[in-house]
Amino acid sequence: MKVSDVEKDVAEIEAMKRDDEMAHSFEDALYEKVLIAIRDREPGDDPADLAKAALKTQEIEFARWCA
Repeated sequence: MKVSDVEKDVAEIEAMKRDDEMAHSFEDALYEKVLIAIRDREPGDDPADLAKAALKTQEIEFARWCA
Protein backbone atom coordinates (compact mmCIF):
# COMPACT_ATOMS: atom_id res chain seq x y z
CA MET A 1 0.00 0.00 0.00
CA LYS A 2 1.28 3.43 -0.89
CA VAL A 3 0.48 6.78 0.68
CA SER A 4 -1.28 7.75 -2.54
CA ASP A 5 -3.67 4.80 -2.02
CA VAL A 6 -4.48 6.05 1.46
CA GLU A 7 -4.96 9.60 0.20
CA LYS A 8 -7.42 8.31 -2.39
CA ASP A 9 -9.42 6.52 0.31
CA VAL A 10 -9.40 9.65 2.49
CA ALA A 11 -10.77 11.66 -0.44
CA GLU A 12 -13.55 9.10 -0.88
CA ILE A 13 -14.45 9.42 2.80
CA GLU A 14 -14.48 13.20 2.45
CA ALA A 15 -16.90 12.86 -0.47
CA MET A 16 -19.31 10.69 1.55
CA LYS A 17 -19.15 12.64 4.82
CA ARG A 18 -22.84 13.57 4.64
CA ASP A 19 -23.65 9.91 5.20
CA ASP A 20 -22.23 9.46 8.69
CA GLU A 21 -22.70 5.71 8.84
CA MET A 22 -21.05 5.08 5.49
CA ALA A 23 -18.16 7.48 6.16
CA HIS A 24 -17.52 5.92 9.56
CA SER A 25 -17.60 2.41 8.08
CA PHE A 26 -15.15 3.36 5.34
CA GLU A 27 -12.90 5.08 7.89
CA ASP A 28 -12.77 1.93 10.00
CA ALA A 29 -12.02 -0.15 6.91
CA LEU A 30 -9.21 2.23 5.91
CA TYR A 31 -7.61 1.97 9.33
CA GLU A 32 -7.72 -1.81 9.11
CA LYS A 33 -6.17 -1.76 5.62
CA VAL A 34 -3.38 0.50 6.85
CA LEU A 35 -2.66 -1.74 9.83
CA ILE A 36 -2.49 -4.77 7.56
CA ALA A 37 -0.19 -2.88 5.17
CA ILE A 38 2.08 -1.96 8.08
CA ARG A 39 2.15 -5.58 9.23
CA ASP A 40 2.92 -6.85 5.71
CA ARG A 41 5.18 -3.93 4.86
CA GLU A 42 6.82 -3.97 1.48
CA PRO A 43 10.21 -2.35 0.85
CA GLY A 44 9.87 1.40 0.56
CA ASP A 45 6.67 1.61 2.60
CA ASP A 46 6.99 3.89 5.62
CA PRO A 47 4.54 2.93 8.38
CA ALA A 48 4.58 6.42 9.86
CA ASP A 49 3.68 7.98 6.51
CA LEU A 50 0.81 5.52 6.00
CA ALA A 51 -0.55 6.21 9.49
CA LYS A 52 -0.19 9.98 9.10
CA ALA A 53 -2.09 9.89 5.80
CA ALA A 54 -4.87 7.70 7.23
CA LEU A 55 -5.34 9.89 10.29
CA LYS A 56 -6.24 12.81 8.02
CA THR A 57 -9.78 11.39 8.22
CA GLN A 58 -9.94 12.80 11.76
CA GLU A 59 -10.10 16.26 10.16
CA ILE A 60 -13.30 15.30 8.30
CA GLU A 61 -16.41 16.26 10.20
CA PHE A 62 -19.06 13.56 10.46
CA ALA A 63 -20.70 11.77 13.38
CA ARG A 64 -18.75 8.79 14.63
CA TRP A 65 -20.94 6.46 16.63
CA CYS A 66 -21.66 2.78 17.00
CA ALA A 67 -24.96 1.06 17.57
